[in-house]
Amino acid sequence: MLAQRLRPSLLNSSRLPLRSVPRRIHTTSPLLLRIPRNITALSTPCRPGTIPRAHKFTAVTPAGAHSRTLASGTPLKKRSRLFQALYRTFAIFGFATLTVGGLVVALFVYDATTYKDEAEKYDIGVSEIALNPRTGGPKNLPIAEVLVDAEDLGNLKQAAGKPRLVILGTGWGSVALLKNINPDEYDITVIGPSNYFLYTPLLPSATVGTVEVRSLIEPIRGIVRDAKGHFLKASAVDVEFSEKLVEVSQTMPNGEVRNFYVPYDKLVIGVGSKTRTHGVKGLEHVHYLKDVTDARRIRAKVIENFERACLPTTSDEERRKLLSFAVCGGGPTGVEFAAELFDMLNEDLVHRYPKILRNEVSVHLLQSRSHILNTYDEALSKYAEERFARDGIDLLTNSRVVAIEPDRVIFTQQDEKTKEIITKELPFGMCLWSTGVAQTDFSQHLAAKLEAQHNKRALETDTYLRLLGTPLGDVYAIGDCSTVQNKTAPLISDFLKQIAWERGIKDPKQLHLTFSDWRLVATRIRKRFPQTTDHLKRLDKLFESYDEDRSGTLDFQELNTLLCEIDSKLTSLPATAQRAHQQGVYLARKFNKIAHAAPGLKMNQVVDGDLDAAVYKAFKYSHMGSLAYIGNAAVFDLNGYSLGGGLIFLYLWRSVYFAQSVSFRTRLMLAMDWTKRAMFGRDLVNF
Repeated sequence: MLAQRLRPSLLNSSRLPLRSVPRRIHTTSPLLLRIPRNITALSTPCRPGTIPRAHKFTAVTPAGAHSRTLASGTPLKKRSRLFQALYRTFAIFGFATLTVGGLVVALFVYDATTYKDEAEKYDIGVSEIALNPRTGGPKNLPIAEVLVDAEDLGNLKQAAGKPRLVILGTGWGSVALLKNINPDEYDITVIGPSNYFLYTPLLPSATVGTVEVRSLIEPIRGIVRDAKGHFLKASAVDVEFSEKLVEVSQTMPNGEVRNFYVPYDKLVIGVGSKTRTHGVKGLEHVHYLKDVTDARRIRAKVIENFERACLPTTSDEERRKLLSFAVCGGGPTGVEFAAELFDMLNEDLVHRYPKILRNEVSVHLLQSRSHILNTYDEALSKYAEERFARDGIDLLTNSRVVAIEPDRVIFTQQDEKTKEIITKELPFGMCLWSTGVAQTDFSQHLAAKLEAQHNKRALETDTYLRLLGTPLGDVYAIGDCSTVQNKTAPLISDFLKQIAWERGIKDPKQLHLTFSDWRLVATRIRKRFPQTTDHLKRLDKLFESYDEDRSGTLDFQELNTLLCEIDSKLTSLPATAQRAHQQGVYLARKFNKIAHAAPGLKMNQVVDGDLDAAVYKAFKYSHMGSLAYIGNAAVFDLNGYSLGGGLIFLYLWRSVYFAQSVSFRTRLMLAMDWTKRAMFGRDLVNF
């Protein structure tokens, strides 16, 4: 290092004695070297490339710094690795302590700003129409043209010029629509019997205390307020399509029922569904799992059975019946509830209750088909069955429930050897019924009013999500309450009529399509029915296959056969949260597009009054995959990729649902619940 400080021209090339070297060497280093006089009297000259040995060098540091003396030929001592590690550890610990302390102080400062000592009063004008609405409609009911919070959201006159968008329901589709709609383009009103959004995928976890119910709900008023909308906690009971009025009902605490109308320009129906009964009698003795109330009732019933099983007056037979839990339905909800229940029994029951209860408890899963999770990949279904068999969960496949009694399930099962149908009984202390979805009473009422509705399980819409049988662009349906009609054959006549008219042919059945005509028809079909895209990839092969007479053309009958074959391959969209979410996002984007494009559209751009088709494409569902929790493990069915395993997949399963939560608040509460379960176990308190 000293050699770098001294000029080579003075030490090496001149071979001068050391006394000729200047006393002070100016360098860019903050360390200034001073050479004592007593070593300059050396008689031996310096050899090129060497440094004369000194008896002592003194390093002079800048003012305020410490100086160190270097012995001749002895290098600087380095600090030990232990010292460096301790230094860094204390530095990191100190920084973390200061950071956490700063955050705590900031939290207290923020918390102090949230308290108010004086009551605030607002001088807000309320419209007379909001307080005393006019009456009208077929039943001469009050019409809520202006709501009492209209002035809270800004200019009432500006809101009056916007189209009225009324949304029925507070589920996945409605929330996705609210989060993506442009609030400046529509006057939004949300109507629902619940003032919260429920995160349904984790509802089975709430039945046993893995997560709290509060962690799964988000106040809907906050979401509606962000969209500059209004919320009414009530239930829709009817729709007057001709007058664009929604009849809403509200039951008062004294039992009085009050009905009124809410006008709309666009109506979105997202009222969800109810559990399908399959005509089984005795379902008043079972529990459902569709809402917060259901989860709380199941949790209370499970804990109550445990407490009763501990009483000295409970016989062995009664104890075994109390600790027998039956689950009817092998879909995702039933499978996840059975898995959550087993985890709670295996991990928390033995630490809180007598150990004899663990030996007598039993979980039974009844499935009418040959496998559970039958909509998943076959390998995942078998993996789940093997996992349940290892955990001791009793799987009863090919079992069809015929009746439910107060304390037992009556079901039939086919004998594997004799193939005979045998009737069996299964005593239970609690039974969960989860066997698919069906229409709500409101949806059934609407379907009965519309002649175009023929589906008994859901409201039918076209590919633009418009409710069939209603004026175009007025009423839409999304989520579990609806299904998209994908029948191409009945609607192909419109395309053929247009082609026939262009060619001067009166009867479309006499039309013969060439390959270029078929390609044009296929393009229109793909645009109108996006789900047919995968089935219309090789048009040449389809044309050749269905040209039975080898005439080089397709007649009406051959084309109809081709389209009916495609229809048979199309499946109904699944009644899942991701489908409802995608439909809500689709409607929001389309409504935004309509609001911007409608004023500038020309008459020739709108065919047959179909504004939706003129400004936006048809809805296409994109399946992102399916997940299922199977007891400290999870399975993933991701569009052809099947994954499943233990804790790693459990954490992946949690990560997916954690990321899909609708707010930072619910994510924070979920993280706290999972941490609390790991540290203290599940909460087994019944209150």
